[in-house]
Amino acid sequence: MKLVIKIFFIMISVNIANAQIQNGFKIGRLKYNGGGDWYNDPSAEVNLLKFVAQHTNVKTNPVYEFVDLSTGNIFAYPFLFMTGHGNIVFSESEAKKLRTYLENGGFLYVDDDYGLDKAFRREIKKVFPEKELIELPFNHGIYHCVFDFNYGPPKTHEHDNKPPQGFGIFVNGRLCVYYTYESNPSDGWADPDVHKDPPEKREEALKFGTNIVVWALMN
Repeated sequence: MKLVIKIFFIMISVNIANAQIQNGFKIGRLKYNGGGDWYNDPSAEVNLLKFVAQHTNVKTNPVYEFVDLSTGNIFAYPFLFMTGHGNIVFSESEAKKLRTYLENGGFLYVDDDYGLDKAFRREIKKVFPEKELIELPFNHGIYHCVFDFNYGPPKTHEHDNKPPQGFGIFVNGRLCVYYTYESNPSDGWADPDVHKDPPEKREEALKFGTNIVVWALMN
């Protein structure tokens, strides 16, 4: 029975992913328990999707939509985005569902908006207890597929005066989880009046986000 359900979800995932290509690519904001502000800066994905459509041949649907691990609708999105400042808690069933999603073509981008690191590292271990977050080398394709980022993730916002880093988890050689730390590019995607970043910083962050989207769709 479990195998039948798993295959059913995978088939739905493939069908809806294809529909997204036709109707416009959307990003699902991942809602999580634990008290962290998973919902912050709802303009971020909207602005990124507009930028992606302007600078690539990817057709997008620039809307803000959140998805809940407990309901299963993550399978309607080929790309999930998670951010926030505080705690994250995955139940056992949520961790299993997220693993199924990621092992079958789904992609998760996580951006530490400051204070998320400890909780994220703890909870992603529930999803992949046998895997480690690996820092990606600067020559990885995610840093060069559309725009060149020769030194990895840009420094959009300062947190603890540490260098920005990008980490990944791979399944069968495919990058399925990408995590930015001390970088915070998603703040640069938000409307200009939210964080009041200089235009050049916002453009840099949007270019970087474009790379993440394109890499996820290519691989």
